[in-house]
Amino acid sequence: MSIHSRDNSADRLLQLSQEVSRIAGSLARLSTIADPILDKDGDVPDVSVEQITKIIRARRLRERYFASDLFADPAWDIMLYLLIAELSHRRVAVSNLTADVAVPATTALRWIKSMTSQGLLTRHPDPFDGRRVFIELSPEASAALRRYFGELGDFAPV
Repeated sequence: MSIHSRDNSADRLLQLSQEVSRIAGSLARLSTIADPILDKDGDVPDVSVEQITKIIRARRLRERYFASDLFADPAWDIMLYLLIAELSHRRVAVSNLTADVAVPATTALRWIKSMTSQGLLTRHPDPFDGRRVFIELSPEASAALRRYFGELGDFAPV
């Protein structure tokens, strides 16, 4: 085999490898969280991303006027962000979630561990990247949040 053939083969192998990585990334982004969870009567109220986003914005707005640690509620923030991800059909890596919630990473990780052991969250390894772990609401937590926000209606405390 000539040097030129080996170079072409190596280039083609590199291109294929990059394409497989791109496809794997696309598949990971497209994988959706489980279908909406139904309660025993078969219905869970619809909740909108906009409704939850407004609540998160209102929570952050408080920090303009009061010390952020006065209203610290990492578990609630984690659940709100994960509900938005679920409603948007996005998977969330643990590392991204810790950056999104307004608490130190160590605090977020401690809460994630606690909430996972309580059955509120589930962790799933990324099949394409062994270093990454996805986190999502458990089916029971998702259904409970949806019923909670359904009962709140337009009234949404922060």
